[in-house]
Amino acid sequence: MEGNTAWILISAAMVLFMVPGLALFYGGMVRTKNALNMLNMNMWCLGAVPVVWVLVGWSLASGDSGRSWLGDLSVVGLKGVHDVEGLATFAFLMTFACITPALISGAVADRMKFSAWMVFVPVWSLAVYAPVVYWVYGPKGWILDLPALDFAGGTAIHVNAGAAALALAIVLGKRSGWPENRPAPHNIPFVMLGAGILWFGWFGFNAGSALGANGAAAQAFVNTFVAGAAGMVSWLIVEVIKTGKASTIGMASGVVAALVAITPAAGFVGTMHSFVFGAAAGAICFFAIQAKFRFGFDDSLDVVGIHLVGGIVGGILLGFFADSSAVPGGDFIDGVFFGGGILLWNQALSIGVVLVYSFVVTFVIAKFLDSVMGLRVSVETELMGLDQSDHGEAAYVIE
Repeated sequence: MEGNTAWILISAAMVLFMVPGLALFYGGMVRTKNALNMLNMNMWCLGAVPVVWVLVGWSLASGDSGRSWLGDLSVVGLKGVHDVEGLATFAFLMTFACITPALISGAVADRMKFSAWMVFVPVWSLAVYAPVVYWVYGPKGWILDLPALDFAGGTAIHVNAGAAALALAIVLGKRSGWPENRPAPHNIPFVMLGAGILWFGWFGFNAGSALGANGAAAQAFVNTFVAGAAGMVSWLIVEVIKTGKASTIGMASGVVAALVAITPAAGFVGTMHSFVFGAAAGAICFFAIQAKFRFGFDDSLDVVGIHLVGGIVGGILLGFFADSSAVPGGDFIDGVFFGGGILLWNQALSIGVVLVYSFVVTFVIAKFLDSVMGLRVSVETELMGLDQSDHGEAAYVIE
């Protein structure tokens, strides 16, 4: 038991480290004048989310209400949670709650008021994230009971955040001059450093979701490594064919897309099948990020193309490749290729409902906040940069 608890606590620290990693990943891709704003949008999630998670979010996401759609208030303020295992699990899942809204920030880069973001994050965490987590993992959650599978959050986190990012980007509208004027990343080494930190943290994200140092954790660990590598290779092959060049941004994006896709399946598939998840996500997400130009929504840093699409790819492929015989102690429904049938339908249903719910509720929240306090900075502020307007600082000062 002590070993399992130690692994959960280590994994929690690794997932928490992903938030500053994501801040660097996103921060390097924005313009110099908005670099601090993007760092702050991510780090704010480490401040706001734990507060609401301790007070009520954890209870809504896990309280045994007997209902299929939302928990109760039985563990508000961690009431009655005193055992080591319970506290460790709470801490681990709190880090997931922190990084999920941080993912959304990439879609609204360069143009969302920081004051509006400060309100949006806790509201979204309670109205969208907590119910979806209960559906997927709660004691009577309807997605858990279907049954549909989501080992570490492909649906609950990545599809959820990706759908919310799309809604928020639509409400905010396009950046000034987009798409004709597409700002270049200001610090690509930051992007690569952030991707490396994310990959490191993802081992805790996926393998930690076994909630113990066991066979499922080991399989998830290996699958996370293999899928990330396959995604990098796949993305770069497609990029070289299409553009003639292998970019640093493409290398980092391929890894992240693959990690998103293997997340729902990390402890449910064998090693060789993780290649399929990574390679498929790398190629599909490369083309998916072009959708914003076709449909005219300004997803600044491709949250929709990587997290929403990558989460869908991983969740649907799981309906084919889930294999209980490939995982030590595996006790779950198999996919189509291993004698199952209903899982594929269940995966599609759960993904579809979460996508629609997250998009609609986020759209409503965004519209309400826009009417009350305004979501978007002025054109003048956008041109000046949010670092100065919202934070009174500059990332780089030339003496």
